[in-house]
Amino acid sequence: MTAFTLLDSRSQFVPQTSAFAEWLSPDGARAASFYRTSGGYLVRFPDLADFEISRDALAIACYPAPSVTEATCRNLYLNQVLPLALSKRGKLVIHASAVELPPDHAAIFAGRSGSGKSTLAAAFATAGYPFLSDDGLVVEEDGDGYRAVPSHPSIRLWNDSEDAVIGAGRRTISTDRAPSKTRFDAHGPIVFCREPRALSCVYFLGEAADAAVPQFERLAASQALIEWVKNSFLLDPEEPSLLASHFERLTNLVLRLPCFRLHYSRRFAALGSIRDAITEHCSSTLSR
Repeated sequence: MTAFTLLDSRSQFVPQTSAFAEWLSPDGARAASFYRTSGGYLVRFPDLADFEISRDALAIACYPAPSVTEATCRNLYLNQVLPLALSKRGKLVIHASAVELPPDHAAIFAGRSGSGKSTLAAAFATAGYPFLSDDGLVVEEDGDGYRAVPSHPSIRLWNDSEDAVIGAGRRTISTDRAPSKTRFDAHGPIVFCREPRALSCVYFLGEAADAAVPQFERLAASQALIEWVKNSFLLDPEEPSLLASHFERLTNLVLRLPCFRLHYSRRFAALGSIRDAITEHCSSTLSR
């Protein structure tokens, strides 16, 4: 269990060491910087918050930047920092949403920020297919296969996805920057699955397609491995033992799980038919 502490706000000081890694947003801006400290790690989100992670990743302290809300800090913790801490503790965590499909199986949607993971999860969850994760999905070995482990029971959506999938008036937690995503707790039409489910299909979200029918492209193991690496959370990619273990698990995974690239229309009006096509494809994959 990770201990999370939200502390008083402070200005972001100049670190004593250089960043050993960075996350960049699609427009090239610095989204996060990673530093080593005497006690572990500092993860900085510029002008938002600093997160200090202990060396064993069992404790996380958050220092908001001045005027940044608690909601923003908790969003960053749940969606970005906690998955990083779990990766440091040896968990396999990926940028993916996951939904439950009958019979008691899970399909996951992995991809970069803005690729549609959350919208797909919400489209399934509001149609009676419970979601297990919006992002930061933990995947565990389970005998000869794998299982998807439920994360926080909430989904974050952009305003246009909110209007199309859920409807106005249901938001529960909002970030304090615009444009921003809004977090929706699982209740009412948003159904959440609280138990791990056997992982049956992995879909890496490709480019938007004009065709009305989604396209499913089976990936070779080498292609799937690249996609898993690109979409994995890893706090310290320069730690040899952790990196070796990470690659070994990913190599075993791509040899045992069917992985596909999914090209589909990003039109909200097509979500119903996309959901049906994915459900049918996953079912047929299971029956092979």
